[in-house]
Amino acid sequence: MQNRIATPVGITLDRFIKKKQNDFAFATGELSQLLRDIALAGKIIHREVNRAGLLSISGAYGTENVQGEEQQKLDVIANIRFIRALKNGGEVCAIVSEEDEEILDVQNPNGRYIVAMDPLDGSSNIDVNVSIGTIFSIFRRVSPVGGPVSQEDVLQKGSEQVAAGYLLYGSSTMMVYTTGRGVNGFTYDPSLGEFFLSHANIRIPKDGNIYSINEGSYESFEPHVIKYIKFCKKQNYTARYIGSLVADFHRNLLKGGIYIYPANKKSVNGKLRLNYECNALAFICEQAGGKATDGKQRILDIQPKSLHQRVPFYVGSTNMVDAATAD
Repeated sequence: MQNRIATPVGITLDRFIKKKQNDFAFATGELSQLLRDIALAGKIIHREVNRAGLLSISGAYGTENVQGEEQQKLDVIANIRFIRALKNGGEVCAIVSEEDEEILDVQNPNGRYIVAMDPLDGSSNIDVNVSIGTIFSIFRRVSPVGGPVSQEDVLQKGSEQVAAGYLLYGSSTMMVYTTGRGVNGFTYDPSLGEFFLSHANIRIPKDGNIYSINEGSYESFEPHVIKYIKFCKKQNYTARYIGSLVADFHRNLLKGGIYIYPANKKSVNGKLRLNYECNALAFICEQAGGKATDGKQRILDIQPKSLHQRVPFYVGSTNMVDAATAD
């Protein structure tokens, strides 16, 4: 009992954000507040996810999103919750969501930031109690503050992100994010209502032995992907594929591995979305010492042409990504 009483609770997310804000001489606090707004929405989704089965909010909603995918009830709830938190926070001028066809102008012309998000990644796994997540990217607007939002604001290269992160709702809820100075992870303590620093300065191993890919599409993969899968099997690598991008990425980030969602005959341009899935995870992975590519070029160098643009995605340990994309 004495040891438990003496155990420190750690650094809270709010305190950590404040400390890091002080590292920037000209910081105004707006980005810090935006990260807090996202964390607040994450706490709300944590609550909804953990009582979904009791409140009958799991299962299909009965509509399709702009991607042509069947929306789950929690997809809709998460989208509403995050939009509401971001609007109320007052730091954003526009939001781009996987669930919405067009740019959401929040009628705040003085907002300096754009948020691109997948409110609930892996939502098809909700009904079977498998980990799901939220992915977000934050950009500084390029159009004049006080004026209308432009296409240039929301179609920026991933290299222009000022922050990115994800929330993972699993055995515990975590928030992992970067502002371009390393990657840190925070675990939510629901008894205190706070995120605490649990994974400081995350570094992905240069190599690993985990590969994550949906081998159900094996026959439609390009020859170099098939070749790499065969290589993984010969090396006795471990195959791990949850079907929730955030969960697969998070495991490989901590343990070393590669996540692959390549182009195939059905999805010739890949399936994952550049603006609110791949850019964020690529930024995080690079900040942790890893690599992310579409098989030909760095993800963060791709100039988006449309809001819901899809790309092939190879992300993870540097040596594994190099091997998987070699000719």
